[in-house]
Amino acid sequence: MIYFDSAATSWPKPREVWEAMEHCIKFAGANPGRSGHQMAVKAGRLVDEARELLASLFKIRNPDRIVFTLNATEALNLALKGLLKEGDHVVTSSMEHNSVTRPLHVLGTKGVEVTKVSCLADGSIRVKDLEAALRPNTAAVVITHASNVTGTLMPIAEIGQLTKKRGVRLIVDAAQTAGVFDLDVSFMGIHLLAFPGHKGLYGPTGTGGLYIAEGLELTPLKEGGTGSKSEIPDQPDLMPERYESGTINSVGLAGLAAGLKFIRREGMDQIRSHEMNLTRRFLEGAAEIKGLTVYGPKELYARAPVVSFSLEGKPAGPVATMLDQQYRIACRAGLHCAPDAHKTLGTFEQKLVRFSFSYFNDEREVDTAIRSLQEIAAIPSEKFNKKEDKSCGC
Repeated sequence: MIYFDSAATSWPKPREVWEAMEHCIKFAGANPGRSGHQMAVKAGRLVDEARELLASLFKIRNPDRIVFTLNATEALNLALKGLLKEGDHVVTSSMEHNSVTRPLHVLGTKGVEVTKVSCLADGSIRVKDLEAALRPNTAAVVITHASNVTGTLMPIAEIGQLTKKRGVRLIVDAAQTAGVFDLDVSFMGIHLLAFPGHKGLYGPTGTGGLYIAEGLELTPLKEGGTGSKSEIPDQPDLMPERYESGTINSVGLAGLAAGLKFIRREGMDQIRSHEMNLTRRFLEGAAEIKGLTVYGPKELYARAPVVSFSLEGKPAGPVATMLDQQYRIACRAGLHCAPDAHKTLGTFEQKLVRFSFSYFNDEREVDTAIRSLQEIAAIPSEKFNKKEDKSCGC
């Protein structure tokens, strides 16, 4: 199988990831931070290692400011619902994933004002448009680092300069960039950074986290056991325990730590260069296919290794189904959990097919995909549209 769905979850994982998880289950399978025996201490050390590796990757001074979550969605819910209160105003973009737009929709019913800044046709945002949306009661700007539909990179450092000048918190969704693009929370002025462990960081599903800047207090999403200050009725104010109620996923985090070590060993620059070379190769080949339209920035430097496209006269779902069943190419079709982005692109009705490339893909796979799309493009539309759509369409 050719796997072009790493924007959802990266696959395959480096060998050392699942080896580290197996080792954790065998030799450190106790509850971290709860007991004082040797196995529990080992489990706690594995969790601490993952936190420290993440702090190094994101240039975070204090690893305890990183809170582990199940995924980036939970991290974004904690950031948004923990920060914003009735009467606050928040600014976001029209290219956001539902992990941002849905929590904001709920907050909008509870007295939080939400402004969505319209992006351009390629998914990019003008900082002056974002600045014009700020108000005296604006508490935060929340924005993706790269669109999960078009791969469009947002000017986070420039936005960070703006929010710093205006005294506004900056919340960044790094779902498509963590582990591939440089993220320096201090230099970029990021107050809250949400990231998944299971995409560009090569960890397993069920891992993710939120960086919370020094001095910033959030209302916890949940309360419960933390292993510290058990005698008090309220949630402890210690970091990171304040936001980590319940047993933590030490097995998954052992795998995440191994993924982070893999990135350090291979080099993030090398990983990004490889993935972007694959993206360039696909874009060049796609330009030669009649009826194929690629969405997003034309310049390679302005995008992440995520490409969405349409084939004239052929619905996205059946195209993805054929790629999967006939050509064994795994990709994603539909709205990609980002309906606002598709409305911005004008593709809400037709939907798109998405390829997302990984360090474990190669040029041969890209060339095979190009040939496959050439064959699909040559099928008469009236014949093609009789094919059954078995895609999820989401």
